[in-house]
Formats: sequence, C-alpha cells, structure tokens
Amino acid sequence: MDCKEANRKMSDFLNDELKGRELKDFMGHISCCKDCKEELSIQFLVQEGMARLENGNTFDLRNELDRLLEDVERRMVFYQWLRYLVYGVEVLAIITIAVIIVLVIVI
Repeated sequence: MDCKEANRKMSDFLNDELKGRELKDFMGHISCCKDCKEELSIQFLVQEGMARLENGNTFDLRNELDRLLEDVERRMVFYQWLRYLVYGVEVLAIITIAVIIVLVIVI
C-alpha cells in the first residue's frame, strides 16, 4: 500500500470499517511510514477531539490512538490464529473422511 491509498483509507480505519487484507495492508503501511502515522494521528485528534469537545469530556487522544493501534494489532493476531485453527480442523476433517472411506473399502 502506498501513502496515497493509506490516506484514502484513514477515515475507514477510524470508523472501524477496514477488515481482512485491507486492514492488514493499512496497518503494515502505518507501522513503517512515519508521515502516514502522523497524518492518522492528526485525523484521529480532529475526529475524536471534536466529538469530545462537543460532549465536554476530557481526553488524552495521543494515548488513545496508541491503544487503538495496539488493539487492532491484537485483533489481527487473534484472527490469524483463528484462521490457523479453522484450517487445522478442516485438515482433520479431511483426514477423518479419508480414513472412513478406506475402512469402508477394506471392510
């Protein structure tokens, strides 16, 4: 993903609308591109800051963005492990079916 595409995806990211490969590509770019991470910080500060000011809430948006990014990373790792688990179950199901077919043919 290049900077131009990452900038187009920032609003979707902040609204929790990126999923799967798109989210992984975005996070990969943000983690290695200082300029895009700074732009994401600015957009987050504006979006969240305006909402908080309207509600009169106090906030520490810099740390909240860091926590948001960490949370997204944890969710991505969790879903990757979940995919591995599903693949493992599928492989076991295929092996079980193959064994049953072999047993039916032999018996």
